[in-house]
Amino acid sequence: MTVDTPALKSWRRLAIITICAVYFLILVGASVRATGAGMGCPDWPTCFGRLIPPTSEAQLPANYQEIYADRGYAETRFNVVKTWTEYLNRLVGVTIGFLILATALKSFSVRKHDNKIMIASVAALLMVLYQAWLGSRVVASNLQPGMITVHMLMALVIVATLIYALALSRRTELAAKSAAGIDPRFRKWLYVVLVLTVIQITMGIQIRELMDYLNHTVGADREMWISAQSWVFYVHRSFSAVVLFSNVWLVWMLWKSLGFAHSLTRLAAGILTVVGLAVLSGATLGHLGMPMLVQPTHLLSASLIFGLQFLLWMDYRHAANSLSAAVR
Repeated sequence: MTVDTPALKSWRRLAIITICAVYFLILVGASVRATGAGMGCPDWPTCFGRLIPPTSEAQLPANYQEIYADRGYAETRFNVVKTWTEYLNRLVGVTIGFLILATALKSFSVRKHDNKIMIASVAALLMVLYQAWLGSRVVASNLQPGMITVHMLMALVIVATLIYALALSRRTELAAKSAAGIDPRFRKWLYVVLVLTVIQITMGIQIRELMDYLNHTVGADREMWISAQSWVFYVHRSFSAVVLFSNVWLVWMLWKSLGFAHSLTRLAAGILTVVGLAVLSGATLGHLGMPMLVQPTHLLSASLIFGLQFLLWMDYRHAANSLSAAVR
């Protein structure tokens, strides 16, 4: 059993800050992609060959378009807003990298309490290093859709790894709130909900890749993107109702079994709120011609659903294990 100590509490606070920061980076990255600023810096780690990007086209060589055309970027055109948007995205990424480094270093102080916390924290750091390399490949591939998707999925894996470590540090708290009296159907239904979420996110990724393609072929006329969507878009839109009501049933089982005061019930209710936000933002995208400002909200809410459901699964396991230990 992990005992709460000042070192563990301090690490947990840092881990929570780091996880929130990673989600902020996901939001920023989604905003960059929605605004079409992904190639605002056509090279990496520099931006137009500089550590600090230019503020006007006059600061670049007269033949800079030819230079980047030789590198495979045929339509490179300096845009100060897109360039600095992408540059700030990179600065946020570097800052969060240092946060994850600090989380990994601090985890050594709690290794005697649970060595898995340290292992997961260091693993997250290694993943961030791989993610940085992957980011350079995304730029080098000129925003190839498959590469962007892998980049996004890697961010979710990093979040899940940090949440795993955070959940391990909360076992003492959950031991005091066991899962005694929980509906026996809850465990199986939780797995069903997790699978439904993964299916929905997978379809969402496919739709986002198609939107990137349409942005380069059809252009900025977002209303035309709807009519050009494949059957996946319509299944994804209808499937959101299945995801919503499956989470409603999850909350209902916990509420009837444990009451709303239990941390598992409150966490499930929080997930349901985020699912509602995802459904609302998705409906806005589908019926109002894919408004640019709504895309980051939809992506962030989908990422939050995944992370919170993963945390619910971990917390339930620890609460259930404490109940089993008490019975023995």
